Amino acid sequence: MISYLQGKIILKKEKFIVLEVNGVGYKIFLSRKTLSKLPEIGKNLNLFCFLNVRETALELYGFLDEKELEFFEILEGIRGIGPKAALEISSLGPIEKIKDRIISQDEKLFQGISGIGRKKAMAIILELSGKIKNIEKESSSFSPKEAEEKEAEEGLVSLGFSRQKARSALAKIPKDIKNTEQKIKEALKILGKT
Repeated sequence: MISYLQGKIILKKEKFIVLEVNGVGYKIFLSRKTLSKLPEIGKNLNLFCFLNVRETALELYGFLDEKELEFFEILEGIRGIGPKAALEISSLGPIEKIKDRIISQDEKLFQGISGIGRKKAMAIILELSGKIKNIEKESSSFSPKEAEEKEAEEGLVSLGFSRQKARSALAKIPKDIKNTEQKIKEALKILGKT
């Protein structure tokens, strides 16, 4: 699974860029908002990515930060929202503002996004508001120790390890190691041996 790329922009189009990473060009779809923030062709760029696997194609979607990617993944998991619509929704503004508008059931949020009319907007808002509230409950219920554990796990996942392998490696680390960075280093040593 490709979850992060770092390379040089070699082509910019209306809906995507081509990013050269070690001699390989990756076509990555970006939202209009993200495209407007990019440096010019020839400059380096770091992107968090989502790989959409379809029967006929593999498509990469890019994000400037992890929060936008996480929100995209929530949106993309909702019935009736494809990755292209999820990409546009996830870039409508700061994530916190979008969350607030969803919780307050503001259907105007989706105006201008093709394929989403009033009925679909209301269905999406209903499904999303439940998911957002659950995520907020989950994140607020973590103790500092659990939060560190979660952060270390996310770090390993972003390096390409499966969640299961990351958890398994973290479980083997001595309990006296508290620092997230140190936990990741120790887990990498364990993962290197397996």
